[in-house]
Amino acid sequence: MSLLRRRKAPENEKPPAPGADSSEDRDKKRKPKQKSGDKHWSCVDSCCWFVGCICTVWWFLLFLYKAMPASFPQYVTEAITGPLPDPPGIKLAKEGLKAKHPVVFVPGIVTGGLELWEGHHCAEGLFRKRLWGGTFGEVYKRPLCWVDHMSLDNESGLDPPGIRVRPVTGLVAADYFMPGYFVWAVLIANLARIGYEEKTMYMAAYDWRLSFQNTEVRDQTLSRIKSNIELMVATNGGKKAVIIPHSMGVLYFLHFMKWVEAPAPMGGGGGPDWCAKHIKAVMNIGGPFLGVPKAVSGLFSAEARDIAVARAIAPGVLDKDLFRIQTLQYIMKMTRTWDSTMSMIPKGGDTIWGGLDWSPEDGYIPSKKKQRNNDTGAGAQLSQAKHANYGRIISFGKDVAEAHSSEFERVEFRDAVKGHNVANSTCQDVWTEYHDMGYGGVDAVAEWKAYTAGDIVDLLHFVAPKMMARGSSHFSYGIADNLDDPKYEHYKYWSNPLETRLPNAPDMEIYSMYGVGIPTERAYIYKLTPSTECYIPFQIDTSADGGDEDSCLKDGVYMVDGDETVPALSAGFMCAKGWRGKTRFNPSGIRTYIREYDHAPPANFLEGRGTQSGAHVDIMGNFALMEDIIRVAAGATGEELGGDQVYTDIFKWSEKINLQL
Repeated sequence: MSLLRRRKAPENEKPPAPGADSSEDRDKKRKPKQKSGDKHWSCVDSCCWFVGCICTVWWFLLFLYKAMPASFPQYVTEAITGPLPDPPGIKLAKEGLKAKHPVVFVPGIVTGGLELWEGHHCAEGLFRKRLWGGTFGEVYKRPLCWVDHMSLDNESGLDPPGIRVRPVTGLVAADYFMPGYFVWAVLIANLARIGYEEKTMYMAAYDWRLSFQNTEVRDQTLSRIKSNIELMVATNGGKKAVIIPHSMGVLYFLHFMKWVEAPAPMGGGGGPDWCAKHIKAVMNIGGPFLGVPKAVSGLFSAEARDIAVARAIAPGVLDKDLFRIQTLQYIMKMTRTWDSTMSMIPKGGDTIWGGLDWSPEDGYIPSKKKQRNNDTGAGAQLSQAKHANYGRIISFGKDVAEAHSSEFERVEFRDAVKGHNVANSTCQDVWTEYHDMGYGGVDAVAEWKAYTAGDIVDLLHFVAPKMMARGSSHFSYGIADNLDDPKYEHYKYWSNPLETRLPNAPDMEIYSMYGVGIPTERAYIYKLTPSTECYIPFQIDTSADGGDEDSCLKDGVYMVDGDETVPALSAGFMCAKGWRGKTRFNPSGIRTYIREYDHAPPANFLEGRGTQSGAHVDIMGNFALMEDIIRVAAGATGEELGGDQVYTDIFKWSEKINLQL
């Protein structure tokens, strides 16, 4: 009974009617509904809106750019700056110039496209897709896979097992580096204006990662260039070819001219008069004949000035294992397998580049304009420069860079004990050879304090012995005592103008054409990296600065005149002195000309990269340079161009170099 009484509901409590709300439902209804406008606004929402607005504006502007008439940018530019001159091709076509000599383009390092022919599983779907050049989409989609496929075998300098990356062929190989960024495209278009077409133009594309001789060993590239030049000359009525190399392509073609006349099997077997029969002129653009200091910093610490500044702004970011990508370490691992980079190590030692207390460019002031003199180039500085020791390509500390050599002591590094291996499991698989040195080796490098061009090769042998063992079998960096010595018949000397002779072709002309008026890297101030276990142990000290506008020291880098990549000394010395007239390096007296192009930035953003640029790549769109090339291709000589065109003190600097001629 008690149980029944418990189960019985109170008499005053009525059960809820069917469909009626329960007390819980009534409580919910009493709570005020939250209005949609009261939603909490988060930082994520703000970021999404901001990114959305940016993208919308970007696409809208892009739509307007695509929709507007092609002549609109020119109209706006002319409204601001006045009428623009005709492009060189149109101008010279109006003068009646016609295509005459076949033209061969020789691209430089990194500007030629590379495509995949065979790869690992991670590269599935990329057959004949560009790994280098184009959009570079694979760099951020699968970066480690991309690094593996762009690297060469560390022992042979050729393809790694299971990977084949090959150069793109045809004019498209290097017309654009990436969409919208021209290299050869503008020059090709202007040559077409006077009648050139693909049968009279040839892009001598090659795998720029390989050593020069290995391009023949693996791909027979040198043989293909020889055959194509012979075909173009034969099908154009015997008219000799005009060769236009750019950047490292200048050294590559210098190697070719020796290879093509050398007997087989090392050479092409063309005979001692091949160049005289087939080449009218070699018009070198931005040629690093004697190397570039920037190559040293790239091989030593995977840096140039821009990267060093980025490291200073965001310390550690480029060294951290971000998404398993220790950026600089992977760059160094990859580029140290590219033997071609070693072709641009400075040549000639202290004789060319200067010693601890002197250099040919002593007195240069980057911020002052020179008096222009086209005949002698003997421009005088408007003020006296603070002495800079450009000959010290690497200095450890600003005080060492500025002090006289008698004020500091150097401890020999060449026979130093490198110490224990500093690599550990946290370094993962990043190999830079610094891990084989140990702390003792790192300290020994810093204790030598200052490195001239004569020390640089030994330094690189010390910090990267495997890389330099390969490089030393393909390149040399000295000055020949006796060019009749049979050892100079070996191909390792052929790309060094100080250890080889020009061909016996007295009717041929050689031009050195390069930009000036842009501060260009010449020497570096270094410091030790705080942590050396996984980091590259050396880096440019960006805190070192000259302190005034007349100083050539900016962000730890000493600057001289040049095209932003190649110092004028390297680009101009051989044509100013080394090959000028009959010398032991130019026994047949091939005529040489220097054509310098003073840099002028674009007047406004609608001009793009400008028509008067002297920058290393942008000069390919320089109207004056293109006009010179087109005139020579149409039959003009160097004298008809006006001879030398000089803005720097290249002749004065060359006279300071005591080289036996």
